[in-house]
Amino acid sequence: MSEDMDDTLVTETTIAELMARCEQLERELIQAKQKADSGIVKAHLQAEAIRAGMIDLDGLNMLDTSHLSVTEGGEVTGVAGLMDKVRKDKPWLFGKPSTSAPGGAPPSQPPRHKLATEMTDAEYKTAREAIIRFRH
Repeated sequence: MSEDMDDTLVTETTIAELMARCEQLERELIQAKQKADSGIVKAHLQAEAIRAGMIDLDGLNMLDTSHLSVTEGGEVTGVAGLMDKVRKDKPWLFGKPSTSAPGGAPPSQPPRHKLATEMTDAEYKTAREAIIRFRH
């Protein structure tokens, strides 16, 4: 009977240790998920702030992000609304469009030959001589 008692005691001890380890791993998993969600929220906030024209991203540290949540798909809900609110409440964090900012490229236009009526006398004479030389 002593042997059965020892086996039972070892089994109970092993079960208790495994349960404690399981609880510890669950806590670590929750912490890892919270850390990952925090990183996702920060990335979405930075992207939205840049899109909204925020001058200094250090302004993001002032925001209350407690109401933002990460969906199962990794999307953050409420970021655009938060940026709109910040733009209204703290307009100094956002700049006006800069003239040094890259703009859109002008629309492409096919090259157009200058008409004879648009040329000066010297340009007409040069163009006429080039055509005559090309034909011969």
